[in-house]
Amino acid sequence: MEILTALITLDKLPLKACGEIVGVDWDSLSEKDARRLRELGVDEGVEVEKLHKGPFGIDPIACRIGRMTIALRSAQAAAIAVRPRASE
Repeated sequence: MEILTALITLDKLPLKACGEIVGVDWDSLSEKDARRLRELGVDEGVEVEKLHKGPFGIDPIACRIGRMTIALRSAQAAAIAVRPRASE
């Protein structure tokens, strides 16, 4: 039996939590940001983990995307829809 979990955006994913990217709102990103994220491998089906947030809980957000650790702005993370992985 599969347990359905609600989708959230990457900026709302709790720290140290993992999930799967289920969609990206490419239209909400600048052309430069969208190209950068595509080049870094941000795409549906990729595993993501939110590692750190900047001082005072704002930018940047450090995330592990696949095998890389990248820094994102909150606005970029808000364009990435994630299905959180259930805690083990």
